Order: sequence, then structure tokens, then C-alpha cells
Amino acid sequence: MSAVRLALVGCGRISGTHFNAIREVDGIELVAVCDTVEERARLAGEQNGVAWYTSYPKMLEHAACDAVAVCTPSGLHPQHGIQAARAGKHVICEKPMAIALAAADELVHACDDAGVQLFVVKQNRLNPAVQLVKRALDKGRFGRLYLANTTVRWTRPQEYYDQAPWRGTWEFDGGAFMNQASHYVDLIQWLAGPVESVIAKTATLARRIETEDTGVAVLRFRSGALGVIEVTMLTYPKNLEGSLTLLGEKGTVKIGGTAVNRIEHWSFADYDDDDKLVDSTATNPASVYGFGHAGYYRNVLAVLRGEAQPETDGRAGRKSLELILGIYESAKTGHDVPIPLKVAT
Repeated sequence: MSAVRLALVGCGRISGTHFNAIREVDGIELVAVCDTVEERARLAGEQNGVAWYTSYPKMLEHAACDAVAVCTPSGLHPQHGIQAARAGKHVICEKPMAIALAAADELVHACDDAGVQLFVVKQNRLNPAVQLVKRALDKGRFGRLYLANTTVRWTRPQEYYDQAPWRGTWEFDGGAFMNQASHYVDLIQWLAGPVESVIAKTATLARRIETEDTGVAVLRFRSGALGVIEVTMLTYPKNLEGSLTLLGEKGTVKIGGTAVNRIEHWSFADYDDDDKLVDSTATNPASVYGFGHAGYYRNVLAVLRGEAQPETDGRAGRKSLELILGIYESAKTGHDVPIPLKVAT
């Protein structure tokens, strides 16, 4: 097939990562961009040599595209994805796909009804270090899993939140769990298995925002294993780590770095040829976004060409959202919250 023509809506902080990734993937062509802020839309259009719009409906109507990358504020992802689907476009949605389960389900159903693909960006799953750990799990090298931990010790100064009025709001963003740490919530449930229940505490300790800047959650997995998620945006003076550790009866692994990009500990009872690959999986990304977006777009291209299955579709993206909302419910009520959550109808 010819190149997949892509339009992008939302030319803020994350859009540059998308633009860079798209340039790396032969077979995907950026054709249009859109942002309600005219200066941002124009700059993105001129820098990428494509048409730019300030009206999303106009872009959907006039830009000859096959798919839309939705990079707007989190709370707007469902409506922008649904509009794209109803216009017959495939949807590539930045994380989180929504900030409410009902809205996430509406997006999934709209894409189903329109017969288009829904991709939810979870690029850290594609990190070489993460892929190697997933393979070890799939091979049963850990034996019974006992404990899983993910730690996100980053910093987001007050200026970050002040740059955009939607940041740190319940309506459009969510807090540290929903925004910055959502990839790590996704990884722990993807690697360690389905979560049975969660109990959590959150706090707004230093930033002038509605949502939390710090939080901890304790998980019980259906396997019986326990898990801990620790998140803060208050690390002094800069991002310290984004890590994930798995402890099992026959294996212990820690992936560290600023963005789960380097295996820091790898120990198993039994040898496997994968052990020789540990050092080669290390990457050194310039930012916490890592290098996974290009790989994600390669998967999008392969799926649309009928050569692969989606790395993370809407239903897979929903699982981490559900866990985050369970964390918020527990922090609010002080109670252990079972997963899956009940969805209001």
C-alpha cells in the first residue's frame, strides 16, 4: 500500500516527540497539524512543511489523511478520537486514552462502530530492556512472582503546570499517576499480571494544582503477588529515576535509568541465551519519553498494512486507566478497591 497519511491534533509538549518519530518511519507521511493556538499550529505546520489548521473539524474535512494522532490535553482525547473515528480515520491516542472509564469505552465503541483501528501510545513497552524482561516472564524464568515495584522519581516545577491551564486539573489532566506515571502503571500491570485490588495514598505537597504531585499505591495481583507504585514530581533538583523491579522465586530483575531504559540487575537460577543480551539493551534517551514512539509508529504501519497486531489497542490501554482510577478511588475513600471497577451506566 502507499504511505499512511497522518494528521496530528495538539501541537504542545509531546507533539515534537511524535514529529521526530514520524520522520524516522518510512511509510508514514505527516500531512497536516492542528492546534487551537494559531501560533503553535502555524509553527508546527511550517517546521514540518505541512498544512496547518486551528479548527479540528476543518482539518478532518479537508486534510487527506488516513489516521489522526491525538496529542491534546488528556481529558479531550475521547472526543477528539471519536470525531476522527466518525470521519473514518484510524486513531492514535496519546496516553492516557481518557480520564474516565465511560469516556474510554465510548472511544473504543466509536472506533469499533466506524471500523477503524484505535492505538493507545504505550511506547515504553517497546524499550529493549522491557522487551527482554517480558520475554523472561513469558518463558517462566521467574517462577512464581512475589513482588513487583515501580518507582517514578521525577520533577515538574510549578512553571510546568503554569505553562498550560489544563495541567494538574481533574477535568483535563489528572495528577502524577494519571499523567507522568501512567506508562509505569501500565508496565507493572502488563508485566506482573492482572490486579485484584489496590489501596493508595496521594498528596499535593508542593505544587499549586488540584491533583496530586506525590502518591503511593499497594497492589495485590490475582497471582497472589504484591506490588508497590511510588510516584512523585517533587524530586530535587531533577528527574532521578523511572524504574521497575520484579522479584520471583527463581529470578530478580531491575530496569532503571530515567525511563526504564537500562537493566541494572539481572539474576536467574537457570541460564538462557538472553542473558548475553542484557548490556546491549541499554539506551540513553535524551528525555523521559525514551525512543519508543518510532517503534510504536512502525507497529501502527504494520497493523494498517495487515502485517501485525496492535501493540496496545483501546482495550489494552483501558486496563492501566482502570488501575489509575482505582488508585484515585482508594486515596479518596481510604478503602481497598477491587479491580475491575464498576462502571457507572
